[in-house]
Amino acid sequence: MKADVARDAIKRAAQSLFAARGVDAVSVRDILTAAGQKNGASLHYYFGSKDDLVVQLVIDGARLIDERRNARLDALEAAGGPHFLRELMEVLILPSTDLGRAGGEGDYLRFISTFSLQNRVAFEAIIGDGWNRGYQRCLDHIRRLAPASPEVLERRLVFLSLGLRAVMTAREAALAANPAHPFWHPDETLDDLVATLVGMVSPSE
Repeated sequence: MKADVARDAIKRAAQSLFAARGVDAVSVRDILTAAGQKNGASLHYYFGSKDDLVVQLVIDGARLIDERRNARLDALEAAGGPHFLRELMEVLILPSTDLGRAGGEGDYLRFISTFSLQNRVAFEAIIGDGWNRGYQRCLDHIRRLAPASPEVLERRLVFLSLGLRAVMTAREAALAANPAHPFWHPDETLDDLVATLVGMVSPSE
């Protein structure tokens, strides 16, 4: 039990530091100090190396989001859907909320946003095809339902992916600073984001 507490403390401290500074700017000593660990070898004992810890953190969050997305898609497909683009945008957005261990938004999205920008190859190698199945299922349904031509749609799906991560990262940061943030806290903000994403993959009038 004590080992589990120490291990979790290291993971929480590392993810917060990585989100704030980027992986490359954080040392093992920084992590252990933030985690309150006096044993300088504890990170290596529990995770092997800082790189191994990064891999574990990326997978932990990606797995949670993917499981949530797949569960929503399974329910929609069991009911004969999805029938609407709005349903799919909700599947893309909502599983990426409330990622904090003790409730709230946490800092996972800021962590992977920074990491994927600074260490793109490493990030893609970790994610691979293993932890984005729900995302790919969403894209398949969007391709089926969106009225845009295939060439236009593929460009817009790239815009959607980049835009969604940027918006959700900004939301997470704002709510971490102020859980009752007047812009990001209301449910209507996510409703508007859903509508915006639907517009991105629909042809212009």
